Amino acid sequence: MFRSHLLVPLLLSLLLAAGRDVTGEGVDRKPNFVLMMVDDLGIGDVGCYGNDTIRTPNIDRLASEGVKLTQHIAAAPLCTPSRAAFVTGRYAVRSGMGSIGRAQVLLFLGGSGGLPSSETTFAKRLQQQGYTTGLVGKWHLGVNCERRGDHCHHPNQHGFSYFYGLPFTLFNDCVPGEGSDILTDLQYMLRNLTMLLGVGLFTLVCVRVCGLFDVSLWLLVALSFVSILGAAVWYMPFKLLPTWNCIIMRNQEVIEQPMTVETLPQRLLGEAQNFIKRNADRPFLLFFSLAHIHTPLFKTPAFAGKSRHGRYGDNIEEVDWMIGKMVETVDSLGLSNNTLMYFTSDHGGHLEDSNTLIGQKGGWNSIYKGGKAMGGWEGGIRVPGIFRWPGRLAAGRVVDEPTSLMDLYPTVKYLAQDTHPDRPLDGYNLMPLLEGKVERSEHEFMFHYCGIYLNAVRWHPPGSDSIFKIHFFTPNFSPPGAGGCYDTKVCQCHGQHVTHHNPPLLYDLFHDPSESRPLTPDTEPRFAEILEETAKAVKRHQSTLTDSDSHAKTPAHGTPSQLTWEKILWRPWLQPCCGTFPFCGCKEDSTHI
Repeated sequence: MFRSHLLVPLLLSLLLAAGRDVTGEGVDRKPNFVLMMVDDLGIGDVGCYGNDTIRTPNIDRLASEGVKLTQHIAAAPLCTPSRAAFVTGRYAVRSGMGSIGRAQVLLFLGGSGGLPSSETTFAKRLQQQGYTTGLVGKWHLGVNCERRGDHCHHPNQHGFSYFYGLPFTLFNDCVPGEGSDILTDLQYMLRNLTMLLGVGLFTLVCVRVCGLFDVSLWLLVALSFVSILGAAVWYMPFKLLPTWNCIIMRNQEVIEQPMTVETLPQRLLGEAQNFIKRNADRPFLLFFSLAHIHTPLFKTPAFAGKSRHGRYGDNIEEVDWMIGKMVETVDSLGLSNNTLMYFTSDHGGHLEDSNTLIGQKGGWNSIYKGGKAMGGWEGGIRVPGIFRWPGRLAAGRVVDEPTSLMDLYPTVKYLAQDTHPDRPLDGYNLMPLLEGKVERSEHEFMFHYCGIYLNAVRWHPPGSDSIFKIHFFTPNFSPPGAGGCYDTKVCQCHGQHVTHHNPPLLYDLFHDPSESRPLTPDTEPRFAEILEETAKAVKRHQSTLTDSDSHAKTPAHGTPSQLTWEKILWRPWLQPCCGTFPFCGCKEDSTHI
């Protein structure tokens, strides 16, 4: 017989259970995602990856409470193509985001290149599954196509419900006295040409006024026009770069132009934290794309002079503090057991970036050869990869298998229970590997691009610990034998800038992770087999690069490029602007800071 005194506790229990379901704490609620990406971070800059002189306790704790990947690979050694591959789960060449020449990333916010609207990002997939999606920080995948305000490449058009941050990137031009990053040789040429025209015009005017020679008035008018045109071509795109490129947007509105760099870290962190707080009761995905540690380096007073590695070390320790604040926000809201947190970098550190005033400004890539923009060398593509999900992922697990930034797309799609048909992907769901249900990565082969050019291939043969990597060509270091392209600061992928190898250079990363001892037929019995199997894999891979994958032309396989000069160069009618163009200028409302 049912006892009446048990009725009230029973009803309360049922109400509490219903309440948990409503507030999203039930077992059926889809997980949240907090994806944190640093810009230009070297894998050797983090304590849990071997650094013992820069303090990164919060990132180290993230690894100790979760899973650390030791062979986590970016699809490209530069920002734009790497980030395109990250958000789409596909090699950048498929979306036309691989370069064919010198310009390897987007250089002007007023260009027409960017991630095509036909591409699908993980944010768009999750948005269709009922997620609230946000991007705080760096985008660098384009804004407009044909007119100012069409926002065809904008994050809002690629599945991010909310965007706050840099539609371009942080670069030296944004801070007075830090120099310029954009086509400096072209800038100098145009400046000198403008000065030469000006001097020539002034001389001819003096000659005419003094009556020394009979100088045609029409010649002076024509030369005046050319001089004004030359000055405009130099001054408008280049001298006003801080105004054109260094801006902050909230969704599709420019709210600061040019941006105040000094307060940027605090604002980005605050926006990321507030996004989590606003959406704590519903499934959300946040891509927190930090502006650190791309140059110019920040000078935040709380961290300035505190590290043992100058301003660069100060910036790493500030990054660590920001990561700690993000974890603290998730934990304080009781979301940790239902939130997958991820930490990585878009590619390796920039070895060539330094000056005599503050020393090294780029990262340390540990034992790995090369760095940012150096093709398929490990130092430019091997990045930190840390996953934390208490209750779902075992604490302290280490995975040494090859994995990719492109794996995030299928992983979040799987966890969000998205089973709808999709395009061919180059990434794989990581959960079986992260949870220890399988020991081997699904990446038997991985393809490493330098621009649109297939630079190297990695092969992890079944039943073997070896991870072979062959390089078809390598960037020419300057001077020869040095560790980078120090004369240009960014290595090139074509023509006289590279050396082709026949037979290809071959390394076994399991025994030689620093790629310092090339294998030969005499030292590796499987030499011929490795080249043969790799060639077959390349042929299979290239057969998948069809016209249906993208919409612009490349020489190799008919896939169009978004990084041609036609699409990259600045166009006034595409320039985002607050106010009336060209008189752009505004400051973010201080109540939002």
